[in-house]
Amino acid sequence: MSANRWRRALGAGGRAALASKGADGARCKLSPAQLRELETVLAAGPGAWGWDEDQCWTLARIAEVIRRRFAAGVHPGRGGLAAAPDRVERASPGPPGRGAGRSGDRAVEAGELAGDKRTAGGLGAWLCFEDESGQGLRPPTGRTWGRRGHTPVVRVTGAHNQRISLAALIATKPGCRPRLIYRTHTGGRGARKGFTEAEYAALLDAAHQQLGGPIVLVRDNLNTHTSHAMKQLIAARLWLTVYQLPAYAPELNPVEAVWSHLKRSLANLAKRNLGQLAALIKTRLKRMQYRPALIDGFLAKTGLDLAVL
Repeated sequence: MSANRWRRALGAGGRAALASKGADGARCKLSPAQLRELETVLAAGPGAWGWDEDQCWTLARIAEVIRRRFAAGVHPGRGGLAAAPDRVERASPGPPGRGAGRSGDRAVEAGELAGDKRTAGGLGAWLCFEDESGQGLRPPTGRTWGRRGHTPVVRVTGAHNQRISLAALIATKPGCRPRLIYRTHTGGRGARKGFTEAEYAALLDAAHQQLGGPIVLVRDNLNTHTSHAMKQLIAARLWLTVYQLPAYAPELNPVEAVWSHLKRSLANLAKRNLGQLAALIKTRLKRMQYRPALIDGFLAKTGLDLAVL
């Protein structure tokens, strides 16, 4: 059909009739002057327009700015902003992150933990996975929209040593919805940055109270987990059975996926103190608590056969 149409056009108007007439679709709703003004507006950052949680421009946010500033409706999806690569494009504000690596990494079959699941089923217990992480005021870099040829700049605080420590566990049991239980620890200058043995025990006590049953705990070999003080605290809790993961097997711990999901949501963070950061982290983790399907996805990602009793 296209070839026939071109043949008819060539016969009727010659080669000039075959010249491109440009892209189809509606014309731009903004004038050249308004487009130049929009570039200046976007350069001020999303915080200037009320999005102060991060420094990311999304198509939906850009469309909202156009609506507020110029009273023009632009659809952020296909056929709207997404079809205008001459003005905006996806650009990375920083270098890619480094992958985790450690000498002596060990490949572990998922079946190695199947025995723990049968132990949990035999006790009528909750199977819990526990892990720790941390987040400073310098955020992970994420992708954002920006002007073509202008790399976005993420402005961060100069505080290097301020950090929030996080500990969380995912609990699962046949016939029950999965649970996510977490605690945060803010370490200031001169204070311990990580959790103590007593704080880990307090997290397990809170989990035991919320879950209302015995716990089979699976976690890594952090020195705080294997210390003499921690062993004494575990021995004093008859409802608790603890198993250690292999030397380095983060792929078997679903809580690792919690941290990955959390930190992706903190990309290009705009917070300036630990109080703001702690409030935002708690909000994001609380949202995960109310999404059992998401937690199920974290569990499925490990490849463990959790259906075996």
